Amino acid sequence: MSPDTLAPVETTSPVDTDPPPYQDAPPLAALRPVSLAETNERAALVTRTCRKYLVPAELLEPLFAGAGDRFGVLTIDGRRSFRYSSTYLDTPGLRSFHDHRRGRRVRFKVRTRTYVDTGTRVFEVKLKGARGVTDKTRTEYAGPPDRLVPATRRFLDDALTAYGVEPPDVLEASAVTDYRRTTVVALDGGERVTVDTGLVGYRGGWSVRMRPDVVLLEVKTRGGLTPTERGLHGLGIREVRFTKYGATVAALEPRLRGNRWHRAMGACLDRPSPCTLERARC
Repeated sequence: MSPDTLAPVETTSPVDTDPPPYQDAPPLAALRPVSLAETNERAALVTRTCRKYLVPAELLEPLFAGAGDRFGVLTIDGRRSFRYSSTYLDTPGLRSFHDHRRGRRVRFKVRTRTYVDTGTRVFEVKLKGARGVTDKTRTEYAGPPDRLVPATRRFLDDALTAYGVEPPDVLEASAVTDYRRTTVVALDGGERVTVDTGLVGYRGGWSVRMRPDVVLLEVKTRGGLTPTERGLHGLGIREVRFTKYGATVAALEPRLRGNRWHRAMGACLDRPSPCTLERARC
């Protein structure tokens, strides 16, 4: 299959605000630093179950209070909060978006992810199978964020074919999401918890933001309920249906229905607003 030339997405520059205020306050500041190598050794969890929770920011402290002997925080060069920018690639008819919206058991998601603080970029294919398990495969990527080079197109085709999915003929950049992430790692390797703040989604000259008093937690594990999830349940927080990509497209495309995420979107997103267009700088 020949490589595709993808239409660029225009957006404002990535998140460049100060780290969220909870970073330097207990309890996350009290957790010991964990290197990237140790994180991957303890809890890489590439094949996993991922559950999402929208949490009031003030509940982070009671959630992780006293957890210093069980959790650490990914720390690189003294940083604990990192800027991410993801450009999602989809078919012209938004096949990935609609497959997710309809809850298809076998589906995929394609994106380039830029770690803004280091300038590192990877290309990722997320695959979900019939049993609800997410399998993520990735490769280093030196190309532009909004289009594929031939080697990456081959990587995508091979990944989908191996999973029993017919590769799409054409892909194009469909949305950009920028946010900050702190990663909490269970020292026993049983779970990894990502704490995302400052989420902004962009599409077609419009943007939508997550409210600053809400934090998105993603709990990644290979097993059942984790200690963090039991703590969330004790605080009255339950799992939600939410995806950064799906919420961005649904919020910024009124003609599309996002019923699967409607309740969660209403609980965490501000109203869409026009944004100043620039070339996507990821």
